[in-house]
Amino acid sequence: MAASLKLYLKDGGYQIVREYKVDGDRIRYYSVERSDWEEMPLELTDLKRTEAEASSKKEKLEEQAKQLSEEEEAAQELHKEILKIPTDPGVYRLQDNQLQVFPQADTYVHNNKGRNIWKALSPVPMVAGKATLEISGERAGVVIRDEKRPEFFMQLSLQDNISLVKLAVQKGVRIVERMTIEPAVNIVTEERDPVEIFTKQLTGGGLYRVWPQGDLDKGEYALIEYEEGKTNPRVWDFRIE
Repeated sequence: MAASLKLYLKDGGYQIVREYKVDGDRIRYYSVERSDWEEMPLELTDLKRTEAEASSKKEKLEEQAKQLSEEEEAAQELHKEILKIPTDPGVYRLQDNQLQVFPQADTYVHNNKGRNIWKALSPVPMVAGKATLEISGERAGVVIRDEKRPEFFMQLSLQDNISLVKLAVQKGVRIVERMTIEPAVNIVTEERDPVEIFTKQLTGGGLYRVWPQGDLDKGEYALIEYEEGKTNPRVWDFRIE
């Protein structure tokens, strides 16, 4: 049935056939309904319509086969890429088929008590008032050139949230986020400058592909992994040139 086609008749009807062949002034066809060869006068058939539909069906089948082949090829390429990404938590890129590993940034909390280093996976010190989460230096060490929509691989440590943020550059530092810590209740409000991204989970172990929805302007950026409400982001910074 999958290979069947309609043999159209000039009276508007049709026969469902598996195949047909013209023999002089008659046409022989294999009837799907009766599972046997039959024949009729060629002049009763609308062969032009039959052949047009058969050609259209063939083109659709070829297009579907092409799409399946392309999808299979893309899946194989993605599998090869996944095998190149370490299972250790972090941020990675594949550039010219070479693995690029992003170092995790050392971040600091700057509040009215001074500036204190903050270690990964440790909550931000809760001191009531205003504070900023900062990275030392005005320029990131990792530079991405001539690529406005870079793709990243993020291997998450705790199956947390992912964000791409634009960093605010000030004298000697880059600000990742601003925090307002309410006194007594220790409720923290975090403010970032997020960039819209796409994410796609690639493995059950927490590997994601991440890329921006639009072009990135020149400047300082960071990918962040964080737990909502825990104020413990892990930060990987980079620069677009």
